[in-house]
Amino acid sequence: MSNTKRHIIASSLMISLLAGCNIYMKPSAKLTDVFNSTISYDGQATNLPVHIPDAFIVCRDKQCAPANLSMSSEYIYNSLVALLQNNNHQTALICEGSDSTHSCIETYISMPTTVGVTPAYTYIDSVKISDVSINKGKKSINLLLNYNVSYNGQTPECTPSQTLTYVKNADNIIMQDGGYNCKMTTISSTNIKTLFAIDYIDLDYGFIGGYYSIGLSGPAYGGGNGYMLIRLPKDAHPLSPALQAPKKQTGKIEVIPESNSTANINAQDDPIFENVQVFPIKK
Repeated sequence: MSNTKRHIIASSLMISLLAGCNIYMKPSAKLTDVFNSTISYDGQATNLPVHIPDAFIVCRDKQCAPANLSMSSEYIYNSLVALLQNNNHQTALICEGSDSTHSCIETYISMPTTVGVTPAYTYIDSVKISDVSINKGKKSINLLLNYNVSYNGQTPECTPSQTLTYVKNADNIIMQDGGYNCKMTTISSTNIKTLFAIDYIDLDYGFIGGYYSIGLSGPAYGGGNGYMLIRLPKDAHPLSPALQAPKKQTGKIEVIPESNSTANINAQDDPIFENVQVFPIKK
């Protein structure tokens, strides 16, 4: 066999091998593109940047409407303050939700995480509001939150999250923190940062909804995005607010004998009070 034929055969084999590799690689590349292009917020965490809502919905008096049509940023801020202060020192439930129906899909939010070298999922299902304070001169609220974090059936110890909630305008309400630490491994603590772009508040039933982005950095790292609903135990309207102290009764109470009581006389004359006796109240 001549050298020319050998070169032709070697070239043909090389082309076949390269073609075979390309044919084998294409489905894998397509699957990667599908995973990376996931944009659904219906119960699936993604690795995309947090979605900024186009409209902000407020529900009050059993009616829901976009806030920019009939509400000012001051009204939204005051309503949010009332809702959070009414739920101070309370535990709120967190769930993965749908941005179209504003209803829960799961009873928690989850994100893929690598703890050390072990793949895991990190879950958050509730948060306790430990403190609510108002910043003077600014449309912002300081919150102290304690998230209930778990992974692979374990619940690490976490520090409180100092969270800032501010209302820039009727379409831009953001809740974010500077990061809180969780002891997820024995090496050191993992820092967790949360960004929550609110687009839905229900003042009648105590719901806050929005798009979240949570990231972990440290021995455990990972994160995810999606749509989250916070279900507060109380609404924004207290049932029995104590507006003023009850008036104290002053002076002595005069006790009227039963025979001279005008109420007893009226009860005998009036057929409505038949068989009803009014007794004087003794001090």
